[in-house]
Amino acid sequence: MLYDFSQIPIPTDAVDEDLVARPRPWNIGEIKRFILCVGPISSIFDYTTFFVMLYLFKCWDSARAPLFQTGWFVESLMTQTLIIHIIRTNKIPFLQSRASLSLTLTTLAIMAFGAWLPYSPLASSLGLVHLPGLYWPILMLTLLAYSGLTQSVKVWLLWKKWI
Repeated sequence: MLYDFSQIPIPTDAVDEDLVARPRPWNIGEIKRFILCVGPISSIFDYTTFFVMLYLFKCWDSARAPLFQTGWFVESLMTQTLIIHIIRTNKIPFLQSRASLSLTLTTLAIMAFGAWLPYSPLASSLGLVHLPGLYWPILMLTLLAYSGLTQSVKVWLLWKKWI
């Protein structure tokens, strides 16, 4: 639901001029290649989060399951919300092409809300727990690596003229 809320302003987003300068037919092969190449990247970072939560934060113990679930929830929300800025353009997001102000603000608001939720009065009713301080720099590295890898794969697909 939080992710969906962050995407409500998509209709306010202006597409890059070069993408709408001339009509482009739908090419199912291009869409399929994009999905097959970019889609699994999120799984890679889910698995790295699983690894961190299981081994670094010792979440193998069932008593620590809420910590595992909270860590994965926050990482998933952040990566899922952030990805729209990378896939919405063929350019470098935030530098060469910026989303609409409302899309950017809802992205930031939902990411901040997701970070706040484990510390909020709602946390216990949602089964969330406080995350260790070390979680946050690891999450930042995860977000940077996820963004960088997704952008690199997108650029590679464009270079190969596969999308």
